[in-house]
Amino acid sequence: MNAAILCLAFIAGLLSTAFVGGGYAILALGIVASVFAKRLWRGSPKSQVWLIAGLVGLLASFYFQARTPQPAANDISQFFANEQQVVTVQGKITSMPRLTRSQRGQFWLTASWLDGNRVTGKVYVTVPLLQATGLYPGQKIAVTGVLYQPATAVNPGGFDFRAYLAREGTFAGLSGRQVEAQEQETPRWGWWKIRQKIVRSQVRWLGSPSGPLVSSMVMGGRAVDLPYDIRDRFVQVGLAHALAASGFQTSLILGAILALLRRFSVMVQVGFAGGALILFLGLTGLQPSVIRAVVMGFAVLVAIGTKRKVKPLGSLLAAATLLLLFNPLWIWDLGFQLSFLATLGLIVTVPPIVKHLDRLPVTIATLIAVPAAATLWTLPLQLQVFGVVPLYSLIVNILSTPLIAIVSVGGIVSAIASLIYPLAGSALAWLLYYPTHFLIKLVEFFTQLPGNSIAVGKISVLQLLIVYSLIVLAWLQPWWQKRSWLVGIMAIGIVLIPMWHAKYTVFRVTVLATSEPVLVLQDRGQVLLVNSCNSNTVQFSILPFLQQQGVNHIDWAIATNSQTSRRCWEELNQRLSVKNFYTSTEKQTLVAGDTKVQIDDDLLQLEIKEQTWLLLNNVAPEKQKQLASTKQLPRAQVLWWSGEVLEEVVEVVKPKVAIASAADVDSPIISLLNQSKIPLSRTLNDGAMQWTPTEGFKTTVDEVENSAALL
Repeated sequence: MNAAILCLAFIAGLLSTAFVGGGYAILALGIVASVFAKRLWRGSPKSQVWLIAGLVGLLASFYFQARTPQPAANDISQFFANEQQVVTVQGKITSMPRLTRSQRGQFWLTASWLDGNRVTGKVYVTVPLLQATGLYPGQKIAVTGVLYQPATAVNPGGFDFRAYLAREGTFAGLSGRQVEAQEQETPRWGWWKIRQKIVRSQVRWLGSPSGPLVSSMVMGGRAVDLPYDIRDRFVQVGLAHALAASGFQTSLILGAILALLRRFSVMVQVGFAGGALILFLGLTGLQPSVIRAVVMGFAVLVAIGTKRKVKPLGSLLAAATLLLLFNPLWIWDLGFQLSFLATLGLIVTVPPIVKHLDRLPVTIATLIAVPAAATLWTLPLQLQVFGVVPLYSLIVNILSTPLIAIVSVGGIVSAIASLIYPLAGSALAWLLYYPTHFLIKLVEFFTQLPGNSIAVGKISVLQLLIVYSLIVLAWLQPWWQKRSWLVGIMAIGIVLIPMWHAKYTVFRVTVLATSEPVLVLQDRGQVLLVNSCNSNTVQFSILPFLQQQGVNHIDWAIATNSQTSRRCWEELNQRLSVKNFYTSTEKQTLVAGDTKVQIDDDLLQLEIKEQTWLLLNNVAPEKQKQLASTKQLPRAQVLWWSGEVLEEVVEVVKPKVAIASAADVDSPIISLLNQSKIPLSRTLNDGAMQWTPTEGFKTTVDEVENSAALL
């Protein structure tokens, strides 16, 4: 009991780093518990234990800060030049090149030289795909390209690339153009060569995407270049865990080896099983979830070797504590969090669910209980991070579990055979064609069903804590266990009621920080989207924002550039239903809730709560002069444009606020706006702009940074 409290205090101390002074709050809780715990809990540990636990929590917060990566004085990130300056970086590759969504090769590089100057630090490098071909970890290379500072999140719900790299100990990115290898001789051994040998063997007769899928289910998605469309479909239906090597594969490896060697001595079984776990860990590339599973696997082997009974819950807590002692930054690794919660759910929740399903055969009851328990414990965190519920997740998990088990077991056997005789590995992998094919078709079927994922909006940290408190009560307290239905209703209410209230009472206009004009108007549950964009804008800016806001349909959509944005509208339509669609080529007037919209070629005029917003999208200077001279431009409180020349327009429109969907605005325009005392916001620099009738205009950068700090 005392050890468990200290472990929990250590974990709580790491989690407290999300808040200013969080470590001192843990210490205060320890002091309060030392005074009152005995009065409220008969079996409570001694007061000294609670005091020590509070101190452990405080020290854990200090330990986290001490281990947080910081750039050194000669880190390569200290040498940022202008955005167009080409530099040459020399260093050693530390990861196998991977394919990005933009079809470029990506790898991590430990830098040693920058244009002849000695530097340190790790760099996130992307290069043209052909330039990445043949590269391998440990190779010394020189990359010529543009060194840049990673971008932070500028839109609500957007990906904070800078924070992600900082957690990896990286503070610079390099957009490479050319790679020159400084070592021509390929090493004879390396984990990457073993992985490559397995993948090639399994892909040889299975082809793509079946071959990479089998390899991903054996070694994890991070170790294999699985096509992004397959990866996205698995994530969309709630099967992301199938692509992440973790406890499931570990249990399969242990079970298979112990069964095959049951006639041998215990030491032989433990030795071979331990070696297999180490091999599995090396193949997956030291991922946090895999390390957690392997540590628990070794706990099982120690128990077998010493003939002691394993306590799963204690093993999980010990494994988590050891991993976080090794790397406290993993406390904010989403994969680590989901893996820990899913395993906890399997340990404490599967038995009661199976007991409730006692009328069903044990196999079927377990088939239902395992995904149900994992979903119960991981869904609140997913809502806090993504704000999306995979509607068919439980059904898909139940139906796919037999297929996943067959493919995983067969993939492991095929991988072992590939290392001995590649042709035998290919033959065994070929036997998995139909299970893999059926699994892919099953996932595709559910992704095509309407409402396959429902956006409910991101829940707050307070909501997250309350929901998990209810789940823990239902786990530990008999009174709540008997009323689990009440816990479920309360948890759903805590999530949905605030979301419903916000959704149907808010009136908000958001201009997203994108290179092309994008506006989202939320009017008490109805949504207007003005969009001139590309596919990247849809994927990384628009959809994350709409998911965060709990938007599942668009009532009115206006394409300000119907030719270039057709593909992105098709992509949007696959995820969200669009009720009414308009293009800027049609001169017309429409009423969107309380907002009146006039569409006229390059001009878009919106009457929003007695305010006039005027959008000029990529209007050439000659056209601007013509519009200004012929007095076709109305007076407007808000002028929103793409950042090009605008002098005549400003003089005619006389706006009170100017918003540029651009990073740079010409100096004469800035001077003119300053002279007229018109505030200017450049969204790509200042972040997305939001306007509400009560609070007026504000940027969302602070909100985004505060949210990102929690994960």
